[in-house]
Amino acid sequence: MTATLSAGLAGGTQRSTPDPQAAGEAPERPRAPAGRPSRGRPYATGLVTLWLSLVVLLPLAALTVTSTEHGWGGFWDALSAPSALAALRVTVLVAAVVAVLNAVMGTLLAWVLVRDDFPGKAVVNALIDLPFALPTIVASIVLLSLYGPDSPIHVQLNATRYGLVVALAFVTLPFVVRSVQPVLIEADKEVEEAAASLGAGGLTIFRRVILPTLGPAIISGTGLAFARAIGEFGSVVLIGGNIPRHTQVASQYIQQQIEIDQPVNAAAVSVALLAMAFLTLFVLRLVSARSLRREAAS
Repeated sequence: MTATLSAGLAGGTQRSTPDPQAAGEAPERPRAPAGRPSRGRPYATGLVTLWLSLVVLLPLAALTVTSTEHGWGGFWDALSAPSALAALRVTVLVAAVVAVLNAVMGTLLAWVLVRDDFPGKAVVNALIDLPFALPTIVASIVLLSLYGPDSPIHVQLNATRYGLVVALAFVTLPFVVRSVQPVLIEADKEVEEAAASLGAGGLTIFRRVILPTLGPAIISGTGLAFARAIGEFGSVVLIGGNIPRHTQVASQYIQQQIEIDQPVNAAAVSVALLAMAFLTLFVLRLVSARSLRREAAS
């Protein structure tokens, strides 16, 4: 009887097991091993590589070849010419001043937009992105009409380095604001409240609690502003005056060399600007990676 009961239980177990083929269901397909690339991924990688080559790598290679058309000696002569060095010096100096100015005012503006409520806040927040959408030559015309010889406020900044600073500050304003703003939104206010409850003042809280959190974002936005400023042309073409060794920036020097049929000189200065921009972005990449490692470790 025991044998009969065991056989019945075994038979019941067999009958209760569903058969996918008998039920008309498709059998489950074996999954691809983890880590194996999909079939479409090589095509996507190849397409992206081709696009980057056509848009970025080939133009950069052509520019480098043009700059060394007379050999590396000719490249160095074109780059070390007094007028070229003066244009690069003015460019780096003004871009550095604008980057520091944006680091301070951009952080303050981001703070006001995140932590304060006031009438017209949505309009101000939308105006921050206006330099991204507005053609830079329009900005130069507006600034010239405001700070030019016929200034309605009697402030003349055209053909001065102050005019360059104002123009580049207008163009690069969004970089720091949009870099700092998301970090401020996600910042933990309880830490600030705890520091205040322990007797810390506002300046101490900002320096010890808030600034370390905002530091990577401020550095990133400042670096992007500097990289944009060293290659800017449209916003300074009118208000700058293009005075050699005084207000002539590198982009205007490049245009001048093209107009007088000196493409090697223009290409050499262009390579120098590209090198400075690439170095800036590379440093920002290292800072960002270091910040991510710190966050992962904590």
